[in-house]
Amino acid sequence: MGAASVLTAAAVAVPTLLPGGAQPAQAATLAAKALKVAASKKGSPYQWGATGPSRFDCSGLTLYSYKRAGRKLPRTAAAQYNTTRHITAGSRRVGDLVFFHSGSSGSSVYHVGIYAGSGRIWHAPKTGARVRLEKIWTRSVWYGRVG
Repeated sequence: MGAASVLTAAAVAVPTLLPGGAQPAQAATLAAKALKVAASKKGSPYQWGATGPSRFDCSGLTLYSYKRAGRKLPRTAAAQYNTTRHITAGSRRVGDLVFFHSGSSGSSVYHVGIYAGSGRIWHAPKTGARVRLEKIWTRSVWYGRVG
């Protein structure tokens, strides 16, 4: 079983064991599905403005992944940030969105990926690159949970 599959299984199984965990379980299942979709796009080429199914930019990958999981997101990274429930790094979970920013406002968000656990994200990095799993390389990130 690959790392994404193990993380997906954990994200789905653990919340359902908690008392009164029906709503968190639904959110975890949504997030796990989105993560699985993003991981399945490994190696797809980056293309600015692309939303899949075979080419993506960063927010196009998150939009596509969550759409396939059953949730609609806005098109851009900044708009996605503004529609998620903002959470702390300490409460992040597999499948949450990771927003890279250059300032203190939501309009300064310039990149987004899907948290895969262990400080890593699935993302479509830049022109000339492909969708990949990568370690978060900066502390200038915010986290958002899709509800």
